Amino acid sequence: MLPIFAKMKVINLLAAFTISTILFSFSSGKGGEGFELFLNNKLVIQQFGKDMNKIKSLSLDAASENDVLSVRYYHCGRASKSKTITVRDDQNRLLKQWKFADVSDASPVISCKVKDILSLKKSKTSSLKLYYSSSELPEGRLLTSIVAKENTTAKL
Repeated sequence: MLPIFAKMKVINLLAAFTISTILFSFSSGKGGEGFELFLNNKLVIQQFGKDMNKIKSLSLDAASENDVLSVRYYHCGRASKSKTITVRDDQNRLLKQWKFADVSDASPVISCKVKDILSLKKSKTSSLKLYYSSSELPEGRLLTSIVAKENTTAKL
């Protein structure tokens, strides 16, 4: 039979373990992977967690020279390095790549002009694919399929 102090020590350890298990079973929601796409600083697509694999389309139509498409990518709360935005065609051929400087911000906004994206369009019905990659995500992630139409204004 254990002495009383030994029993109390075991009970205290068991209680501490139980409380720790309960507290760590809740997630804070911070530090997850996700991205946001902005057109002229207006949020048009936002995806996090399990929704990351659902690819949404973004329609860009003969936008003005000043329109800007921006990406904010979240890497589990870490600052990423070697960030790029890539545009590929229907056959997955590389059409254009933008490289961005490394910064200490965990999720900086990186941008490119809509005019530059639309200039890559080959035909009236072509669609383009927008990818993000970094040293943390070297294989890249498809963010959206861009449907580019002619003779109208940008749609959100």
